Amino acid sequence: MKLSREEVLNIAALCRMSLSEDELERFQGQISDILENFEILQQVDTTDVPPTAYPTPLQNVWRKDEARPSLPKEDILANAPRQEEGCFRVHAVLEGN
Repeated sequence: MKLSREEVLNIAALCRMSLSEDELERFQGQISDILENFEILQQVDTTDVPPTAYPTPLQNVWRKDEARPSLPKEDILANAPRQEEGCFRVHAVLEGN
């Protein structure tokens, strides 16, 4: 499917893009090539292929939630720029009224 200059300008307007003449010519060829590839794919017989959202089955890849020993508090706070009473000291983000 070969796109016209006007169709490419319309696509650019929908994308809120301004195109130079060189870009317009280049995109006209590139988008036309992409659409031609889709036309080729539409010719493939997929009547026996069930519709699917994912080509492979989904599976959970999370690890089990098991309690483990944590790092010592001193190691965690070692690089903290500010500490107070064994906790990270940060600037207030929200102030109460």
